[in-house]
Amino acid sequence: MTLVPQLSLEIPGADEYRALRSAAGLSAMTPEAAAVGLPASWCSVCVRHQGELIGMGRVVGDGGLFLFLFVVDIAVAPAWQGQGWGRRIMQALMDQVHARAPARAMIGLIADGTASRLYEQFGFKLVAPAAHGMLLRL
Repeated sequence: MTLVPQLSLEIPGADEYRALRSAAGLSAMTPEAAAVGLPASWCSVCVRHQGELIGMGRVVGDGGLFLFLFVVDIAVAPAWQGQGWGRRIMQALMDQVHARAPARAMIGLIADGTASRLYEQFGFKLVAPAAHGMLLRL
């Protein structure tokens, strides 16, 4: 095994996905939701160190009929945070978006806390006051 973490375009397994979300402080997902949602990813990136998932990110959306894609699940294990892995994950996802997304696609995300500073580096902008993001949580 290599000592340097490796980034690849792949979908994480449901159990490791759920474990990394929890370790990184993201909300918990059920095994059933992970089993359905992960294979439906438009794009997914994993960072592994000696086989262990230490970082990930996904883009979801149908990429065809509705030209809206959403960046989700940007997570890095606490021991690896602050080393630029979040930025590398975002770069890999955005490379895929620029290469594969249809013309006129809109890419959205919800930034928690100070994460907006990372996303601004990739051209994301707050939409207010021209528009307001809205959320209905069930």
